Amino acid sequence: MLANAGLWLSGLMVSASLLLAACKSTDGAPRATGAGAPAATSAEPIKIGLLAPFSGPFASLGAQIEGGARAYLAAHGDSIDGRKLELIVRDTTGMAPDVAKRLAQGLIVRDKVDFLAGFALTPNAMAVAPLATEAKKPMVIMNAATSSLTTKSPYIVRVSLTLPQVTAPLATWATRNAIRRVCTLVSDYAPGVDAEEQFIKTFQASGGQIVDSVRVPVQNPDFAPFIQRIKDEKPDAVFAFLPAGSQGIAFMKAFRERGLDQLGIKLIATGDVTEDQLLDAMGDQALGVVTTHHYSAAHESPENTAFKLAFAKVAPQSTRPNFMAVGAYDGMAAIAAVVRALGGQLDGDRVMAAFKGLELESPRGHIRIDPETRDIIQTVYVRKVEKRGDAYYNVEFEQFPDQKDPGK
Repeated sequence: MLANAGLWLSGLMVSASLLLAACKSTDGAPRATGAGAPAATSAEPIKIGLLAPFSGPFASLGAQIEGGARAYLAAHGDSIDGRKLELIVRDTTGMAPDVAKRLAQGLIVRDKVDFLAGFALTPNAMAVAPLATEAKKPMVIMNAATSSLTTKSPYIVRVSLTLPQVTAPLATWATRNAIRRVCTLVSDYAPGVDAEEQFIKTFQASGGQIVDSVRVPVQNPDFAPFIQRIKDEKPDAVFAFLPAGSQGIAFMKAFRERGLDQLGIKLIATGDVTEDQLLDAMGDQALGVVTTHHYSAAHESPENTAFKLAFAKVAPQSTRPNFMAVGAYDGMAAIAAVVRALGGQLDGDRVMAAFKGLELESPRGHIRIDPETRDIIQTVYVRKVEKRGDAYYNVEFEQFPDQKDPGK
């Protein structure tokens, strides 16, 4: 896999248009260490441009991603064969494709990064994909979960998840557990549409009935009217997808206040809705909610124990790592594995060839990069929110091993 003698080893060429756009942009000083572009030497650092939101409504996502990346460096060291692994962190400010594109241009042209990484949100990743293609720059997706994302550039590899990948098992589980009539409620953007379409497809194929489908605004929705609409339908369950963050708390509160649980209506969801960092804030309102996802802080393994200890050292402001943190941790592990395999010779095509088929032991379990799609293959877990002592956790009780994106 790594000995592809036909791959060219010439220097990186960036088009004049990309260079001009980057020279006009202003992306500010890096939040982390990041020198300019010295003459190449054997000790030159391996630069990783980390793009994520560190301000605005999605700031917690960026904190988790940076925490996961730094946890890897804390646990495994920050250099390979004498070359330092250097993070250059940039704030996309939220769901802002134009900002993400401008910052990526600067990272490629002026900072001369070896890898682009991060990407909490799909629209931002979509905006940067053409730049990765043009510059032949490897782009490691640590969270963004729209199924089609890896098709947007041959230089994208994803170590996180896709929404169809974690949704299809939930639809299967639901029909196996006497859930026959479901309303769906998802955020109205690409990942939400992915989740909705996959749940409906798998659920109906197993004999289930969709009685209503609701799409809510991505930014600050008022859930009350949507919850009332679902209540009037009296389904067996509601399937929900919302982007990780405070929306899950607001949705859970509305679900309980409108008394859907008292009517026997179950809540099933992707793991974004009950993400680990916010579970304690949800409290008893989240108890009993069943979700499917690829990672839980409650996962029992030596790798996860070590990961949580490293994360606590570098991100003490966070209560616990969530699935975005583990995506960043594994993204750094994948980058390190490829750097070692190639002896530091980081031509874009050779790097992408090395990513294909890569296998790692992750805090979430065994993972592998599909050599055909450059997407992740992993176990998807069925979990239920339980209280352990004074804290709340997504406790795994069933699993679907070796799950690919069902749309590919």
